[in-house]
Amino acid sequence: MMKNRIEGNWAFITGATAGIGKATAELFAEAGCHLILNGRRENRLKELKRTLEADYNINVKLAAFDVRDRDAAKQFLSFLEQPIDILVNNAGLAKGVDAVFDAQYDDWDTMVDTNIKGVLNMTRLISPRMKERNVGHIINIGSIAGHESYPGGSVYCATKHAVKAFTEATKKDLHGTNVRVSMVSPGLVETEFSEVRFKGDADRADEVYEDMEPLVAEDIAEIVHFIVNRPPHVNIMDTIVFPVAQSSSMMVSRDND
Repeated sequence: MMKNRIEGNWAFITGATAGIGKATAELFAEAGCHLILNGRRENRLKELKRTLEADYNINVKLAAFDVRDRDAAKQFLSFLEQPIDILVNNAGLAKGVDAVFDAQYDDWDTMVDTNIKGVLNMTRLISPRMKERNVGHIINIGSIAGHESYPGGSVYCATKHAVKAFTEATKKDLHGTNVRVSMVSPGLVETEFSEVRFKGDADRADEVYEDMEPLVAEDIAEIVHFIVNRPPHVNIMDTIVFPVAQSSSMMVSRDND
């Protein structure tokens, strides 16, 4: 049986109201890790807090703010005396599949502000505490889009390339400390991701996963848990994770192929 090294730790998880963030919160709670859950949908956070505290002997605090809002993040953390052992920068999204010459500026701003600035904000605010204590782990949820680009994803891919570069630079900035820095880069994961990308068009979102078995949020949460649960001298920098039916961002085998 794998040793449980995160019991009693405190983890801050962004975007915890659904998908990978929620699945990670549930798995960490099962391991006895206390949680600070962030998200914009406060009702979902409250429901998740009630469930996790009832099912597991842990403490859950809520951080109901948008990671794009630096002032809100600063204000919350200024009152938080609790040390943070693990930061999971999960909040992120894709908006639209338009070519660069047709894309909507608002979609670009939303992706850049969330996927890049949100990760920067949370890392900048929390990493000094980890550095001062000389312990901690930062895990950024990236994407295969951070390793290879594809048509219709120009800005989304750019944001995830930025997360990859930022992860690597953060590790180097923290060189010589015991703070670990990691990233997980999933391929197709069936969550709310595609529905958000297609702006609520559930039929188009369903087509993304049609006739194949995609990853699910729990698959990625298990990998995040594995990474943070390594011995303190082990730092996994990145993991690229595909469903078996996928071999690249554009290569997906479907049952009717």
